[in-house]
Amino acid sequence: MKKLGLLPKLILAIIIGILIGTTRSEILVRIMATFTGIFGNFLNFVIPLIIIGFVAPGIGELGKGAGKLLGITTALAYLSTILSGTLAYGVNHTLFKYILVPGALSFNAANPEHALLSGFFTVDMPPIMGVMTALLIAFTLGIGIAAVDGTTIKNFMNEFQQIVEGIIRKIIIPLLPIHIAGIFANMTYAGEVVTIMTVFSKVFGLILILHFTVLVIQYVVAGLLAGGNPITLLKNMIPAYFTAIGTQSSAATIPVTLRQTKVNGVNDGIADFAVPLCATIHLSGSTVTLVSCSMAVMMLHNIPVTFHLMFGFIMMLGITMVAAPGVPGGAVMAALGLLQTMLGFSPASISLMIALYLAQDSFGTACNVTGDGAISIMVNKFAGYRLNKNETNVEY
Repeated sequence: MKKLGLLPKLILAIIIGILIGTTRSEILVRIMATFTGIFGNFLNFVIPLIIIGFVAPGIGELGKGAGKLLGITTALAYLSTILSGTLAYGVNHTLFKYILVPGALSFNAANPEHALLSGFFTVDMPPIMGVMTALLIAFTLGIGIAAVDGTTIKNFMNEFQQIVEGIIRKIIIPLLPIHIAGIFANMTYAGEVVTIMTVFSKVFGLILILHFTVLVIQYVVAGLLAGGNPITLLKNMIPAYFTAIGTQSSAATIPVTLRQTKVNGVNDGIADFAVPLCATIHLSGSTVTLVSCSMAVMMLHNIPVTFHLMFGFIMMLGITMVAAPGVPGGAVMAALGLLQTMLGFSPASISLMIALYLAQDSFGTACNVTGDGAISIMVNKFAGYRLNKNETNVEY
């Protein structure tokens, strides 16, 4: 098992999880749920430390140009999110009328998480700060390190980064496959997630096609800018994609995304800075999903859908979802206010929206984190670095 690469372990974990879920053994699933609950709490605890441990030293290592690169990364991530949502609107506006019957909604929505089994016990591990607080601290320290000539704080942050890397390498990465197996076992046991995905299979199928289209566009652009092969660059990010499917969290997938981004030849300092930042601000996949699901719900309820309305919704999504990546399903929770105020969703429509989103949250997250690698490649180019050609091949 130790000789297997990360990708085979993740695929095997997914298969084992589904098989365990199909046995309908409540005790076995609850045992795995106990582990996933504890491990998930640990991930939530570590996420702010990962952000500070990577972003602050990453910005500091960039020196005087850190502020400029921070602006470039943020602009690229937000632009990618907005364009992805706009693409989703255009495709859905064209195709939904052929696959959906307006006003034909007669589905009893229930939050699929209600069917999930809980663990036998849990261990609370509250993070010492929120994701946004960690980002602000990381920005402040990183820019300060870059601006000040002293080395004390810089050395401290570099050592702190080594500690965080040790936690990732020796605890998180080895235990991730078990965590993912537990998640899939519970989802399979719950059954309601499968039911919802079956009812809206056409919509989900279109969302997955949109996710793939967005990723292809992102890596074609990144490849053209950086002089890399888009297919190879995208292939190298597959482990991050599968990890995100299991964790349902962009932030929790940072360790794998970071490793594969460096495999693509991105400068270590740029990767350490851009990947954790993009995990929080780049949500192209989640935007595609939210736009598609909300348009489907609106059409099925005979609510008028216009570009003016949806584009404003998309613009606001790119801002309100920033605090969501650390929590599975957090994007739709962060968007609830927009669904009510901008799209006029009723409580019943919101309930359906939550169910639809949670049923395929994994794939939107996977699109997010895989796209983070493309943004990092672009930032690497704007920072004046070339891709390290010696690292563009990887053994999975």
